[in-house]
Amino acid sequence: MAIDSSMACAAFGVQAETVQDIQQLKQQLAEIQKNYQAQIQLLESRIEQLEARQGQAQPEPAQAVEQSRPNVFNPAISLVLNGRYQSFRHDRGDDIPGFSIAGEAGNGSQGFSLGESELNLQSNIDDLFFGNFTLSLADENGETSAELEEAWIQTLAMPWDLTLKAGRFFSAVAYMNERHSHTDDFADRPLPYRAMLNGRYLDDGMQLRWLAPTDTFLELGGEVLRGAQFPAGGSAHQGVGSWSLFAHAGGDVGVSNSWLAGLSYLSVDARDRESGDEENPYRFTGNSDLVIADLVWKWAPQGNSYRHNAILQGGLFWRDESGLFAPSGQDWLPYSGNQFGWYAQAAYQFMPNWRIDVRGSGLNADNPGVAFTGTSLDSQGHDPWDVSLMVDWSHSEFSRLRLQYTHDEAQSLSDDRFILQYIVSLGAHGAHQF
Repeated sequence: MAIDSSMACAAFGVQAETVQDIQQLKQQLAEIQKNYQAQIQLLESRIEQLEARQGQAQPEPAQAVEQSRPNVFNPAISLVLNGRYQSFRHDRGDDIPGFSIAGEAGNGSQGFSLGESELNLQSNIDDLFFGNFTLSLADENGETSAELEEAWIQTLAMPWDLTLKAGRFFSAVAYMNERHSHTDDFADRPLPYRAMLNGRYLDDGMQLRWLAPTDTFLELGGEVLRGAQFPAGGSAHQGVGSWSLFAHAGGDVGVSNSWLAGLSYLSVDARDRESGDEENPYRFTGNSDLVIADLVWKWAPQGNSYRHNAILQGGLFWRDESGLFAPSGQDWLPYSGNQFGWYAQAAYQFMPNWRIDVRGSGLNADNPGVAFTGTSLDSQGHDPWDVSLMVDWSHSEFSRLRLQYTHDEAQSLSDDRFILQYIVSLGAHGAHQF
């Protein structure tokens, strides 16, 4: 009986160990499948593009082409929902001392809000062109508004590694500027983006990029824009009031690290540019030149970002403005001044689906003199800055919950802000850049 009992116990132990091994193998398989799901989608998209080009190169009979035409246009349609709850101690307005800011640069309102939702449609038009359309739906203080955010076409097969984009698009002057806000690591953008670019600069125009035929990624480009949006305004020079130049370089360091650096220059000619709130707008007419340098470093052990990864990111902003400035209800005043901004942040995924982030950002502006006392350009002897802490949880690539705390010294009166946010994506959304 003792022998039979020992054999039974051993058999039970083997069975339990086998079940545990099976569970571990299933878990590892699920992790591998999830990690490569995005890569599979990119490969499938590339196969569709090549098949479309092959179809153009080998045309079918007219009748066959006519029958298949309704299936050629098969756009990817997605809807991103972005809701939040925000709480802070002082309702101080959205001014930042020393800076004339636009309407979307502030902190927003307290309480519950739908924030900004995004409806996106994109597809290959044919073998030569790709199209993108994005509609922004915002709700603030119970007022709902719809804005055409993006509407552009882009070439797919230009010679000499050139790419041309035309329409309304986010400028490539800074790393975060081209990215949609729902892909950001924080619920709001750093102070330099908010004060100098109204969060993000988009305009109507044309963009040309050239990808160098080198092992290290090197991209050069430029833009010619209408100049109707902040920090431009008024569509000067017959609707060509803004232009930019940019350079991006990047590469891999081993199998676990990659980097991307950028240097950009934006020059705008503002004509009666309005900023501030609707009741007390400030106006500026003159030239504004902005230089931005940024760097992003990404780490993932052995190139696998599923369990652990880290992202270090930062940028420097320098702006020179000169012209005429008119405070609310006052005459024009000659103005010339320099402004400086910076931000640095670090994000770490410490386990699958969970991340923590820390970010600091700051601003500095010249004192324009006693004539500007009491205006938005009066720095009040204060250098704005803030620091934010964030933790978020993503059940999948389509859903994210985020909690963020910010100690805000952007104004002379300090504040503490808390934001609880959800971001969910419905439908197929195209992959974002590095």
